[in-house]
Amino acid sequence: MRDRKGQAPSLPAPCLPEGTPNVLVVLIDDMGFGAPSVMGGPCRMPTAERLAAEGLIYTRFHTAALCAPTRAALLTGRNPHTAAMGGIPETATSSPGYTSLRPDSVASIARVLGGNGYATGAFGKMHGTPAWELSPTGPFTRWPTGEGFDKFYGFIGAESDHFCPPDLIDGTTRVDPPADEEGYHLSEDIVTRAVDWIDSVHTVEPEKPWFCYLSYGATHAPLHVPAGWRDRYRGEFHHGWNAERERIFDRQKELGLVPVEAKLPPWPEEAPRWDDCSDGQRVVAERLMELYAAFAEHTDAQTGRLVEYLDSTGQRENTLIFYILGDNGPSAEGGIDGTWNENLAVNGIRDTAADIMEHFQDLGGPLTFPQYPAGWALATSTPYQWTKQVASHYGGTRDGMVISWPAGIQDQGQLRHQWHHVVDVVPTILEAAGLPMPSTVDGAEQIPLAGVSFAYTFNDGSAEERHHTQYFEALGNRGIYHRGWTAVAKHRTPWVLGKTDLPPFSDDVWELYDTNSDWTQAENVAGEHPALLRKLQDLFHAEASRYGVFPLDDRLTERFNPALAGRRDLMGSRTHFTLNRKTPRLRENVAPNLKNVSHRITVEFQTDGTDSGVLIAQGGRFAGWTLYIHDNRLCYGYNFCGMERSIARSSLPLPAGMHRAQAVFDFRGEQAGGPAEVTLELDGTEVGRCSIPRTVAFIFSQDETLDVGLDRGTPVIEEYGPPERNAYSGDIGSISVHIGDQRTDPSEAEKIVSALIVH
Repeated sequence: MRDRKGQAPSLPAPCLPEGTPNVLVVLIDDMGFGAPSVMGGPCRMPTAERLAAEGLIYTRFHTAALCAPTRAALLTGRNPHTAAMGGIPETATSSPGYTSLRPDSVASIARVLGGNGYATGAFGKMHGTPAWELSPTGPFTRWPTGEGFDKFYGFIGAESDHFCPPDLIDGTTRVDPPADEEGYHLSEDIVTRAVDWIDSVHTVEPEKPWFCYLSYGATHAPLHVPAGWRDRYRGEFHHGWNAERERIFDRQKELGLVPVEAKLPPWPEEAPRWDDCSDGQRVVAERLMELYAAFAEHTDAQTGRLVEYLDSTGQRENTLIFYILGDNGPSAEGGIDGTWNENLAVNGIRDTAADIMEHFQDLGGPLTFPQYPAGWALATSTPYQWTKQVASHYGGTRDGMVISWPAGIQDQGQLRHQWHHVVDVVPTILEAAGLPMPSTVDGAEQIPLAGVSFAYTFNDGSAEERHHTQYFEALGNRGIYHRGWTAVAKHRTPWVLGKTDLPPFSDDVWELYDTNSDWTQAENVAGEHPALLRKLQDLFHAEASRYGVFPLDDRLTERFNPALAGRRDLMGSRTHFTLNRKTPRLRENVAPNLKNVSHRITVEFQTDGTDSGVLIAQGGRFAGWTLYIHDNRLCYGYNFCGMERSIARSSLPLPAGMHRAQAVFDFRGEQAGGPAEVTLELDGTEVGRCSIPRTVAFIFSQDETLDVGLDRGTPVIEEYGPPERNAYSGDIGSISVHIGDQRTDPSEAEKIVSALIVH
């Protein structure tokens, strides 16, 4: 008899149905229904066109009007508020539907597929982790690898610089990108990593199916386009957004995407027509749209690289691909003129065409952080009204989607007009994989899926649709769909970010559309059917109550402040912080909050008289502050949204030896974003001073960090250069930050922030 001593017992392998497909979900950010060429738009996207020719186009697919809510619904199959993601994590509140704390009863599709034997990987933008948990201490349960993904490489947040070192994460470890800003682009990087991961799975376990979630930061601001792509659309938008809207509409009718009898909805009164714009406004707007289109085409080319890899390895035949062309409608957050620095809008500041012209030659490159004007967003939502944020109208919620699965879909190049929603993707994946949704996951009883599978449409274009009712809500804009009818109430205009005196919800005017006959929501028939409108309003309230939408909260910019939002602040009421050179990069929501409050930064350091570089910095080129050594002088620099830079520079050179530097920031504003005075001290003696006319009210950056010993992202002050040149070459001892020891203490800071000022 053979001795089996020491041999481990074999474990049963997960049993998946025969023919289980690989699943690839590709998600484009901030793209309107009418932008991509496959949906009749001006942005050439040949990969989407190819997949459509070999698969299906869905013409009535819907999202949640904001990115994080859409992503939560996409990955869980539940409505956004059920997943506690009624807004973006950076504006989370204490209300259950808006906390950003996904409950254990809402497991992700990655966790379900992984538990059934799939390899799971996520690449690119992930925007579902509570902002205060994005620290080196976690917890990591709501990071991508804690939510079921074996592999994650990308960024966690709303947006990212695509050139300069973004805040990249591999698993739960922050990493630097493989190249500098001249040779690096984020979209290219994440696709390379996705291909490498799929290839490793296919090489090691060729029979193991995989689920890959590829979520681009593009085409969300900033419109960062590689140099060789920036001029691909030169002169193609000279006719302007109103004429482009008509052209898109005509192409959509030719392609059968909308009925020939459909009408264009009215142009909103709040937005200028192209002919009403000045010459300067048109020049700037034309260039920004050229960049947006090039950004879209470049992104599609990266998807093409992945598809070509699947072709070359024989994997595409049994890969179910969802190419979702927008996580909401197009973004109008660039304002009427657009912007060269999107961080201005986040802080309630509006850019002008004249300001943008000063940066015209740099648009699309690393020296700008641009977004196009609202007029182009309205045009690329054709044939629908409004844009991102406006959950009431289809311009904010209807996006194109292409599905390809050669082994499972016989029809090719066909349209599907059944009404569906992003919550339907998870049940569709499960049906295609032959898997049920488990009743419990990791011991937690699961809330039932809200969506319905649309696999019934794969090979039957005439099948009766199965998704009959769906609520929508974002930032107080709300609507309800029920069997072809939509009742909608627009509450706020998406490019008015800093407005706080919004009307009460009871004053909102509800509109009614019969989309069985009025595909584009062009004719409001509320006056003709008051009883039906009341019935649908009641249905909205019932669905909103069922899924955790109430209480409604229409605040936006204010909610970036934890105290006003009512969410957890990792730093709490602390007023003293000690940092050192080992301190990892800290995102703004987990760093000391130095906005709208007096504070003091003290750094002990050593120099041999030739050392230079950054002692401490927060933010970057588009807003931030820094304490650094340059030309053997101690300096403090403050960058107000890339528009104004104030520098306090020592009048005396630094002698060799140990020193104690101190920057005393005296906030003198009565409202958020007010002025400040900075005194620079060296070894207890004042050596410099500067006045800061305006300070950053709400956020330095959504992607850059607080760093010790160098400035890891774009430079706050250009004179010290990029990370590879700005690390302090001497020794740094302790760093302390004291808040509230000048004119304003922390309790007063909350009052100041509540008095919002729009510059």
